[in-house]
Amino acid sequence: MEKKKKIKGFEDIGTVLKKVLADFQKSADYGLIQVWNIWEMAVGPVIAENTRPAAFKGKILLVHVTSSVWTQELQFLKKDIIGKVNEKLGADLVEEIKFKIGPL
Repeated sequence: MEKKKKIKGFEDIGTVLKKVLADFQKSADYGLIQVWNIWEMAVGPVIAENTRPAAFKGKILLVHVTSSVWTQELQFLKKDIIGKVNEKLGADLVEEIKFKIGPL
């Protein structure tokens, strides 16, 4: 196989995409880790016992809950939870929360 010559100042698109995706993944994971660490302080022990942050998609936080009753209750508390989470994080990382029954 013949090696491709590298043109000075240019990078292969695959290399660029890998770097961009790696940076994006790290920042999303870092945000979720931060939320995971402050979750109980932000929502209190009773809610934390029945919920867990599960994933980030942009500024949307997916939270797993134990039951549909908790899903309904948390809908009423959503704005307060977003405010408390962002306050504990010291940044507006969460704009929306989606609650879904799932594993804790």
